[in-house]
Amino acid sequence: MSEELPEDIKRWTSKRRTALVLQIIRGETTVNEAARQYDLKPSEIEQWYETFLDAGENGLKSRPKEEIERKDAQIARLQR
Repeated sequence: MSEELPEDIKRWTSKRRTALVLQIIRGETTVNEAARQYDLKPSEIEQWYETFLDAGENGLKSRPKEEIERKDAQIARLQR
């Protein structure tokens, strides 16, 4: 289920960044190959990769950060 990315991407949306990171995880490309192909800095792609993995780890926690933050905001709003 690999999403093909166009060669001439001008705007890297979250969906496109995710597709590229998944290609790297699956071994379909490497950070350096992707950097050359899409004229990106390897450090930029590595940052996307790390962010993606951090978000995945958060999703596997029993209480993800976003859920806690959402509930805290709701409590604060109700207390006001």
